[in-house]
Amino acid sequence: MAKKLLLLNGPNLNLLGTREPEVYGADTLADVEQAAVAQAAQAGAELVCFQSNHEGALIDRIHAAKAEGVGAIVINPGGYTHTSVALRDALAGVAIPFVEVHISNIHKREPFRHQSYLSDVAVGTIAGLGIEGYRLAIDFMLKKL
Repeated sequence: MAKKLLLLNGPNLNLLGTREPEVYGADTLADVEQAAVAQAAQAGAELVCFQSNHEGALIDRIHAAKAEGVGAIVINPGGYTHTSVALRDALAGVAIPFVEVHISNIHKREPFRHQSYLSDVAVGTIAGLGIEGYRLAIDFMLKKL
């Protein structure tokens, strides 16, 4: 069976490339997703991408991943990092290992961004490495599958 990964991006990540480029860079979400799909394919794996600004849609996608045989998740939960117990519970509930990714260093930003509701159930967290964090997370999870 082929390795299958899910790349999830939360609210406002659809604005990559135009939203605060001094913080998030000039690459678009499409750029990130294309690179991620190619990276996984090169390793003989399938990577499916999903982005939503809606908490419930992200939770539904996480639930569906279990039935689809997804072996690993890479997630940038965006602002839901700091607010969503429901997203945390969904990830814990499906028991699919995941890496939490943040483009910016959330620990160098506003104090409310220092708390993550996901980190304690994540395999690992990558923050502050720009979009390179996605590549590193995918590489790590491919090795774990």
